[in-house]
Parts: sequence; structure tokens; C-alpha cells
Amino acid sequence: MRGVFYGQFFKEDFMQDYKLQVANAISAAIDSQLSQDEILSKIEIPKALNLGDYAFPAFVLSKVLRKAPQAIAAELVEKIDQTGFEKIEAVGPYVNFFLDKQAYAKAILAEVLAAKENFGNQDLGAGRQVPIDMSSPNIAKPMSMGHLRSTVIGNSIANLMAKVNYKPVKINHLGDWGTQFGKLMCAYEMWGSEAEIKADPIATLLKYYVRFHEEAEAKPELNDQARHWFKRLEDGDAEATRLWKWFREESLKEFMEVYDELEISFDSYNGEAFYNDKMDEIVELLEEKHLLKESQGAQIVDLDKYNLNPALIKRSDGATLYITRDLAAALYRKRTYDFAQSLYVVGNEQTNHFKQLKAVLKEMGYNWSDDIHHIPFGLITSGGKKLSTRAGRVILLQEVLNDAVNLATKQIEEKNPTLANKAEVAHQVGVGAVVFHDLKNERLNNFDFDLEEVVRFEGETGPYVQYSRARAMSILRKAGVDADAVTGSYDLNDPEAWETLRLLGDFPAIVKRAVTEYEPSVVAKYAIHLAKAFNKYYAHSRILADDEQKQARLAMVAAVATVLKEALRLLGVGAPDEM
Repeated sequence: MRGVFYGQFFKEDFMQDYKLQVANAISAAIDSQLSQDEILSKIEIPKALNLGDYAFPAFVLSKVLRKAPQAIAAELVEKIDQTGFEKIEAVGPYVNFFLDKQAYAKAILAEVLAAKENFGNQDLGAGRQVPIDMSSPNIAKPMSMGHLRSTVIGNSIANLMAKVNYKPVKINHLGDWGTQFGKLMCAYEMWGSEAEIKADPIATLLKYYVRFHEEAEAKPELNDQARHWFKRLEDGDAEATRLWKWFREESLKEFMEVYDELEISFDSYNGEAFYNDKMDEIVELLEEKHLLKESQGAQIVDLDKYNLNPALIKRSDGATLYITRDLAAALYRKRTYDFAQSLYVVGNEQTNHFKQLKAVLKEMGYNWSDDIHHIPFGLITSGGKKLSTRAGRVILLQEVLNDAVNLATKQIEEKNPTLANKAEVAHQVGVGAVVFHDLKNERLNNFDFDLEEVVRFEGETGPYVQYSRARAMSILRKAGVDADAVTGSYDLNDPEAWETLRLLGDFPAIVKRAVTEYEPSVVAKYAIHLAKAFNKYYAHSRILADDEQKQARLAMVAAVATVLKEALRLLGVGAPDEM
């Protein structure tokens, strides 16, 4: 399928044409015993390239034909018209199809080099908006490695959504409200020093917060004082409001330093506090629809029919809860963005909360609640234990990024001391190592934090992919070829290039799968596979040999550089031209 997208041609799945070619060949040989859709659903991709590019399992016909699958496969090979294929052969119960490699090479290289960074663009979203609730650090607490996942997963999903013509709206739903502010204000009242906070805001506020929890274990009445402080804040008390604004401003300054390091920006910083004046409407709507019930003095919505615990809307003291604000946020975002989807990139431990949120919205008659999706992810642990601000187990994200950049700088000094823009490349490589390490893990998996592993530059890492792309650019420079203006023949007839060419053709399908599964690791793993295939080709081929295939080989090198750079961009990782 072809169409126009941002002035460029695209294919939703470059490989689909070839799969259809295989299906048509099978269909013509089996006398309509299976429909084309049935054939397409049965076609497989062999695990090894020496078994062909597509395989059809003949045992799906054994009941109809009453023959052994091996015999059916052998007969099909005799019947199938092999025009347009390199060869077709029977291997046990499978019919294996080998594509015409030269024709394929010409098609994929022409496609990539014409589309450039737009290769893989698709129109799945028709320009509709997708708010993405992501990052969302808590005010007055430092950004730790625990915040990395939501931030980089959300950013990559936003990039992927834009790639398929949705309009992502990145929302940093700041944790700038709630009882933790009451605890912090209570701690400041008892032990705080304005001068100490001004000297080192976040570290000092964290120290107060941790001390409060330690002392509250022996003095539970401190929690009552904290709740009182938060109620003062909700009621607009001048001193509580002053402290809240001060803590928020100081926190945002520090957050912005981290976001600048990651080169991640947001379309909105509307946090929990933004919805304070929007919660009354939610409570009124719930009352109008007779959904609110009283339970031990609190206001709840019964969710028994969804096999969920009741949603607590208001506590007995009248204070609101997270879900009240999230209901207000959901309604605000629907009215503001008329979203196609609304995504919440929030940890796996909040799964029940989002089930309750969707259930309450459904009870309110909002069928668009079906378009709300929680995108959960696993934990980053340290020594097998969850990172916890409350317990003082914090690994500061800024420190990790700094350490990664310093290690990248050291490696560059050792391996390429004359590199022109060392500081810029070290930043791209160091920060890229941290981001890629997170995103190559399937998002639901937990992983234990180890600084040395995070910033490791060998193996299946971001720096390895970056270096592979830089190597491709180096080859083009040696050949005197501009990567964005490769011309000449695309008729590459080189068996060694086949694995790389096949992977290039897979990219549009990889993008689509990553979008539909909300899974950036699909792109990260693809980038590793493409880099490995290209490096293997580089090691076994004389790319710059001056023969009739030279221009076609250079065209493939340019295509690899283009697709690796775009894959890294989708992950939020830079792609230096030199390393």
C-alpha cells in the first residue's frame, strides 16, 4: 500500500508485497483449498536465512489432501510457478521460498534512499491527538533512576506515535499535590531552615522528608499533623501556599537540568494541583448519576461489577484523592484534545488504580474510557530492592548521566583523541548509553541497576549501535559520497549483504509493531540486529573495492546509516557522525 505522508512515499509494510507474491504462488498451485487470507496467516519466516525468506507449512493441507505433509510439500514445489523467485524448495513438511535478491535489493535501497528519515512513516493516526502522561516526578524530591523509565519510555512512544501520524501531546503530570506536601511542611515547621534550603534545595527537602518518616514510626501523631497541613493547603492557607510554591519552583529548576541532559521536552507541565478547581465538577457529576455512596464517612464508587475494590473519591475529612484528580484530568484531556488514545506511562504497581479510573469513567457514561491505556513498566531495583525516596534508597539520575558522560569522554580520549567535537559526542554517547540500556529491556521486565552495566560500551548497547552507524558514515566519507545524496546503481548482487537488506525491509513493520504494542524495546532490539548484520557484512566484504558493484554497496551503507539514525531517534538517542 502506498500513499503520501509529509510529502514522502511510504509503505506500511515493505515486506507485504513479497509475502503476497508467495501467497499468490501458493494459491495458484492448490486449487482454492485455502483462501488467500488463510494462506497469508500460515506463511512463516524461517529462523535461518539458509532455509529461505518465507516458508509455507504443508501440513495445513494434509487433512484435505489426505497425504503426508512431506509429500504435499514436494508436489507443491513441482506445481508452483517459480517466476520472480530465486528458488523454491521442499524441506520436510515445508515449502521454502527464496526471494530474488537482486530485485529485492534494488527495491529496498531505492525506497530507503528516496524516503530518507521518512522511511517507515505510516498514516495510522490520521493526525489525531494522543496525550501521553509521562515522567511525573514528585515536587521536593530529586529525580532518581526510578523516574528514568516513565520519562524515556514515554518520550520514545511519543516519537513512534508521530512517526505513524498521530500528534503526541507530552504531559508531565507533576506530583505537586497530596499528603506528602503536608509531611514536608510539617517537617519544615519542626526542623527546617530557610538558609539551608536555599543553599541546596532538593537535597535538603529530601533530608527533611526522610527524617519525617523515620520519626513518624515512633510518633504516629506526626501523620495527623501532616494531614492537617495538607488540608490547610487545600483550603488556600497563605503560609501553606507560600511553602508549596517555593518547593515547586526549586524542584522544577532541578528537573529541567535533567530534561535538558536527556533532550526531552514537554507540551504541558499541568500537574495534580492544576485540577484542584476541576474536582468539584467530578463529584457533582458522580452525585447526579447516583454513583456516590457513603462508606464509613467517606464517599466511594462501588465497582463490584468490575471485580474491583471501591474507588475512594473523598475521605471522611473531605480531602480528595489521586483518583479524584485523575478523573478530572481524564475529562479535561478529552475536552481539550479530543484524543484518539490517552496514554499513561506509569509503573506496573499502579495497574489497579487505572482499572478503577477506567471503570468509574465507564460508569459515568464515558465510552471513550476504552481509549485510555495504562502503559505499565517494571521496576529498576538496586541490590534487588525497590528504589525508595521514603527509605532514603535513591540513585540520582543526574549523577548517573554525569558518570556516563565522563566514562564516554574517557573512552573517546583513549580511542580518538583528535575527534573535533569530543564534548558533544561524549554527551550523545554517555546519555544515549543510559537511555538505550533502559529501552532495550521489554518495559514490563524489572532490572537491577548496576552503573557499570548501564554505561558499558561493549555488547548489545546504545554506543555499539551508534558506533556501527558512525562506521557507515566513515565508509561514505572515505568514498567521497554524501549519505543524503547517494546516486548510481542499486543493483546489488552480493549474497553477503542479504541479511542486512532483509532487515532494512523489516523497518516499517518494526515501527508498526512498536506502536501497536507500546513497546520501544522492539526498535532497540531491531537496531542491535541491524548493526550486527552490517558489521558482519563490513568484516567479510571489500565495500570500497573499485568494481561494478561499488556504487550499489555504498548505497546499502547509506541506507543502513539512515535507518540506524532513525531507529536511534525514535528511542530518543543521538547518532554522532563520528566517534
